Amino acid sequence: MEPGPVGETLTHDVIGCAIAVHRELGPGMLESVYEECLCLELGQAGIPFQRQRPVPIIYRGIPVGVGFRIDVLVAGALVVEIKAVERVLPVHESQVLTYLRFGGFRLGLLMNFHTRSLTAGLKRLSL
Repeated sequence: MEPGPVGETLTHDVIGCAIAVHRELGPGMLESVYEECLCLELGQAGIPFQRQRPVPIIYRGIPVGVGFRIDVLVAGALVVEIKAVERVLPVHESQVLTYLRFGGFRLGLLMNFHTRSLTAGLKRLSL
């Protein structure tokens, strides 16, 4: 699937779904729980997504297998990486930027659910 443009409305809607999950669960759960619940919210909102989307790695023109899996790919274009950590580190941001670069996507959201308010744990990254 070709990555398409990511509109502000889509990004806003995805963040709204994530906030709903955080309000319901709060901090302290495993990343997999937040991922599952976010996907339920996205589905109920009619927002298309793929969960654990594999992205192949091409090294010097040679496919070397699946390099990683994107937690949630929304509408074929928006990468969502879910964390539940004390503090987001530069390596987490680098991870999302790598997903964007190898997947051919332009925009990603790094969401840390281990915060008092989800908005404090949101980071928008783009290429």
